[in-house]
Amino acid sequence: MNKQIAIIGGGNLGTAFAEGLLKSGFSKPGQITITKRNLETLRDLKTKGVTITDNNNEAVRNSEIVILAVKPFQVKEVLQGIASELLVQKHILVSVVTGIFIKEMEEILDKELPVFRAMPNTAIAIQESMTCLSSAHATKEQIHYVEKLFSTLGRVVTIDEKLMDAATVLGACGTAYALRYIRANIQGGIEIKFDAATSSLIAAQTVKGAADLLLQKGTHPEQEIDKVTTPKGCTIAGLNEMEHQGFSSSLIKGISTSFYKIVKG
Repeated sequence: MNKQIAIIGGGNLGTAFAEGLLKSGFSKPGQITITKRNLETLRDLKTKGVTITDNNNEAVRNSEIVILAVKPFQVKEVLQGIASELLVQKHILVSVVTGIFIKEMEEILDKELPVFRAMPNTAIAIQESMTCLSSAHATKEQIHYVEKLFSTLGRVVTIDEKLMDAATVLGACGTAYALRYIRANIQGGIEIKFDAATSSLIAAQTVKGAADLLLQKGTHPEQEIDKVTTPKGCTIAGLNEMEHQGFSSSLIKGISTSFYKIVKG
């Protein structure tokens, strides 16, 4: 039987998490509670049967899995507020907060609770997230449960916690990078005479298909690129022009910039 889940923080990621749990069938609406000060923004989830509240303590008290989905600057205040409700023998704490280490959370709580750090992305709402996990003080059964939970919402990989900041950039910020590429593709499509709707469909499905090629076949990107580039062809001409304009180097530099922003603040 699935556990009662409290999502502390009903922002974009918190609501996407709830939607993903419902769509995947992993949880029934009555097994999910989500908190936020402004409950009006959670109206859609309420109509689906999810419990909404502005009382974090009540949500934790009635749950077994606690998903911490607040802003980094809110973590200390929120954890201090619910610390007395978090029981070592009852609860599993799962943080999806960027830049906050397990050790920091333990120091705030002053107890060795089973704690997970998870870095999903907003595609969790459609069960297509890439989630990286690390944990402390968790049993094999607890690890299996949390892995199963996130596996219903996309793909999961377990990593060393020291790589979590890097995972945030590659897997979470990466969604924005990919969407910016698609947006540019759409704009290019319009310039070569497609209407916006058709250009958007072609660009999005092409990127989806390219990603699925790598995921399903396990090939390297260059192997698939070689299949569509011919001598003196239009594909290689376009790729070379993009590289001349700094396409790959700008992406790599952007990833590095995001990473050091997290590390240095």
